[in-house]
Amino acid sequence: MHVKTRTSMFYRQCGFSLIEVMISLLIMVVGLLGLAGLMVQSQRAEMESYQRAQALILLQDMAGRINANRKAATCYPFTPNLLTSTPFLGTNSTLAAPTVPATQCSTSAILAVYPSMPAATAAIAASTVVADLNAWHNTLLGAAEVMAGNKVGVMIGARGCISYDATKQMVDPVTLAAIPGSGLYTISIAWQGLAPTSANGALLCGQNQYSAENMRRVISMSLRIASLK
Repeated sequence: MHVKTRTSMFYRQCGFSLIEVMISLLIMVVGLLGLAGLMVQSQRAEMESYQRAQALILLQDMAGRINANRKAATCYPFTPNLLTSTPFLGTNSTLAAPTVPATQCSTSAILAVYPSMPAATAAIAASTVVADLNAWHNTLLGAAEVMAGNKVGVMIGARGCISYDATKQMVDPVTLAAIPGSGLYTISIAWQGLAPTSANGALLCGQNQYSAENMRRVISMSLRIASLK
């Protein structure tokens, strides 16, 4: 009897140990699944952060280009105003080959504002605008980095807009006349997010160009150009 009791106790202990192992495995699997989900969320957040950082760099890039060529600053805006979403540069650009209308940016137009500028300098300033817009367009397409023949150097579906608000021009304190080109320039960049968020209705650059409006990310910055007369 004593031997039989010990044997039955042994088998009962083995049975309980197997259940414990199974429970432990279940807990481990649940934990690993949670960890996998956390890693996915972390990678998504990292990508979102990376895209926003790239967008900020591109905003600063264009702001620097306008400042460097400020006597032709009024040539850069190609998006009528903040209440329009086109035209834009970058992905599926409606300006496939960025051009600046002669009436908006020409040697004579620049000389009208800065009559003391040499004509050759004004011509260079006007051509620099087109070169800057083309360079920005290519950067928005990710041309800065290529992998396996694909441009991957920027955000997903990057698009850029530049608008100008002439109603906010500064006034000459002597003549009380509006100073040409001293209005508010707004540079906007839109791109494709990785997860839905609240739709941005205030900034329209790239509107309706993505799978849904709550997937569109957009940031902007404004700057003024002082009179250099």
